[in-house]
Amino acid sequence: MGNPNKAMAEKGLMRWVDERFPATQMWQEHLSKYYAPKNFNFWYFFGSLALLVLVNQILTGIWLTMSYNPSAEGAFASVEYIMRDVEWGWLIRYMHSTGATAFFVVVYLHMFRGLLYGSYKAPRELVWIFGMAIYLALMAEAFMGYLLPWGQMSYWGAQVIISLFSAIPVIGPDLTQWVRGDFLISGITLNRFFALHVVALPIVILALVVLHIIALHEVGSNNPDGIDIKQKKDETGKPLDGIPFHPYYTVKDIVGVAVFLFVFAVVIFYFPEGGGYFLEKPNFEPANPMVTPDHIAPVWYFTPFYAILRAINFSLFGLDAKLLGVICMGGAIAVLFVLPWLDRSPVRSIRYKGWISKVMLVLFAISFVILGVLGVLPATDGRTLVAQICTAIYFAFFLLMPFYTRLEKTKPVPERVTG
Repeated sequence: MGNPNKAMAEKGLMRWVDERFPATQMWQEHLSKYYAPKNFNFWYFFGSLALLVLVNQILTGIWLTMSYNPSAEGAFASVEYIMRDVEWGWLIRYMHSTGATAFFVVVYLHMFRGLLYGSYKAPRELVWIFGMAIYLALMAEAFMGYLLPWGQMSYWGAQVIISLFSAIPVIGPDLTQWVRGDFLISGITLNRFFALHVVALPIVILALVVLHIIALHEVGSNNPDGIDIKQKKDETGKPLDGIPFHPYYTVKDIVGVAVFLFVFAVVIFYFPEGGGYFLEKPNFEPANPMVTPDHIAPVWYFTPFYAILRAINFSLFGLDAKLLGVICMGGAIAVLFVLPWLDRSPVRSIRYKGWISKVMLVLFAISFVILGVLGVLPATDGRTLVAQICTAIYFAFFLLMPFYTRLEKTKPVPERVTG
């Protein structure tokens, strides 16, 4: 039997805390009494995994900043110092660099699940918008962090991306110089990117994650059937097709976490450079403004949008190719924010949508992957043509959505979740 005095003391402590901070109320509202649909499947692991990777990035990032020198003269040497001389520094650095790749893997899969099951449709528009804001902030965070090793690819990759601002009419050149903080990428650029990477953007991302979760728990989680479980409740007010998130899904998520950590550890210990895709070979050379790498490309998680940028090699409506490419690259991200208002289908889930939606989603996913591959490779005439076709498919998925989702025939949605 347990110690009754200890149990009374714990209850007394929780009562004291609850009178001053709603700890028990928050636990109940967001875990023990938060009812989630009982038919969550494989695709619903990636939200919790994204949270896990975020914690990994913050903790390993804090440790790395303890030995990192944010200056043009000392940045590359400090990374080498972390890798060679700091105790377990190599492991922390690889956990952070591999964690960046893992973050985008789980976020892309999390976003794809939203596309599959219509998690962006009413009443979850704000959940989706907060999610897209997290994605945008995450891209900025990754870009800022990419410059910090001060290797060849870091330097020249940042040079190419920052120079895109110069394509903006009138304010472009001044904006580019303002972003760099200098006439060229220099120690000033490195220092300000370091400040944004370790202080400003993590605060923004954490705030957006909190808003994302609060908005989700206010309207309730979606499910593979796209059915609102709040519509069917028992006499006590509990959803008939729902189960408490804790302990059922916390235990299920632990299984997903265990599998993820196994794969994560295998990559860290055996393939930390990812064949040159996670850590590029030129980045093991110090930045040299006088020597340009043979082929400049961003990290793989930016390459779909980089391929869209390069695919635009023609002028249109009086806009030159560079400006049009920047507009298309920005538009490829911006269109995600208005997705909830593009889908006019009466159903949420792909299970009950018509064949046109299914074909378009498959074509969209294939084109996105192909664009990612093309973005890594040097441009040729043939690859540019393929990139242009895939770019057209990418935008057609979104821009034609109001038409094909409204016109296609959908299947009847069951009243209760099917599992």
